Amino acid sequence: MREYLLTILVAALVTYLLTPAVRSFAVWFGAQAAPRDRDVHVIPTPRLGGLAMFGGLAAALVLAHGLPVMGKVLENADIGTGKALLLSGGLIVLVGIADDRWGVDALTKFAGQVAAAGIFVMQGIQLYQLPLPTGEALSLPPAYGVPLTVLVVVATINAVNFIDGLDGLAAGVVGIAAMALFSYAYLLSFTNGLTTLTGSTLTAAVLVGVCAGFLPHNFNPARIFMGDTGSMLIGLLLSAATIMLTGTFDPAVIGAYAQMPLWVPILLVPAVAAVPFIDMLLAVWRRTNQGRSPFAPDKQHLHHRLLELGHSHRRAVLIMYFWVALIASSLVGLSTTNSVPLVASVTIVVALAGVVVMIAAPRMVRRRRPRHAGGPAVEARPRQPV
Repeated sequence: MREYLLTILVAALVTYLLTPAVRSFAVWFGAQAAPRDRDVHVIPTPRLGGLAMFGGLAAALVLAHGLPVMGKVLENADIGTGKALLLSGGLIVLVGIADDRWGVDALTKFAGQVAAAGIFVMQGIQLYQLPLPTGEALSLPPAYGVPLTVLVVVATINAVNFIDGLDGLAAGVVGIAAMALFSYAYLLSFTNGLTTLTGSTLTAAVLVGVCAGFLPHNFNPARIFMGDTGSMLIGLLLSAATIMLTGTFDPAVIGAYAQMPLWVPILLVPAVAAVPFIDMLLAVWRRTNQGRSPFAPDKQHLHHRLLELGHSHRRAVLIMYFWVALIASSLVGLSTTNSVPLVASVTIVVALAGVVVMIAAPRMVRRRRPRHAGGPAVEARPRQPV
């Protein structure tokens, strides 16, 4: 655990220290996001935050290879984790820089994402097996494993890119998902007497660090955006951790009492991205019904609706953090305990409490507004149309 904590610390510290320099470079380079009608920021904000994240990734991997135990594990592993992450991450960052500065078409970005997935496959990061409800593992030959790997990588990258709608949202959500994957892998390995030092757990730890290091600069009010440079990079790292964790644990070792641990890597990413994906589907349905293009922008996304309910920008992001953390912790809980009713009961109670707070918080804030001079406290009411 000490080597993981040191890796997380280095990734976070390097990312945090590099971000101001990257911000200055982005301003000089002209990579800034101009405000649009549907945006929540009102001044031009530099992009390219993913460059600092890539620096944190590189520093953490160099450190990991130099650590006494982790270095030996990585050198003797069949998968070139460090090489794969640096090569594919470097490629995706170059594509992101081009998009953040000049804008590239969707086909070009898709080609870059597929190429990054191809680097994973060449370095041994791919889906080799999938768990079955019977408790057995389904082996995947390259004809099936390779395209499924590419699909997972591309889908995860674009899911993270879609999440990136509010200051700090993508970094926080992915950081929570990475922490869940790290906890899952470490606890399950420790419980079953397996080695806790693996490339998959290291990838999740590094992702936790780079998200934690970037978040102080990106939380509302954001001084820099991660841009496609960052959203595609952390999506790539999240897919790598997911793919490597899939099939890591042998059903015979874990035991037949619960197959849920084998499904956690597969279910976690779709689960934490479920809310934004539902938001996307509703947006397509809404725009189509209005006779507009499904890609036409509007201000009716979930985060816009939270703002309209009276939540502040920060509170809207924290609400999203809460639901993602609840889903992720529930999945990890199911993988580490036999008591499904216990996990379900706790999840339902916490979810209900979250709903109550989410609805009541704006009303409580309005009631606590300052009193008018010489008069009683007045609750702010919307102005009626004339």
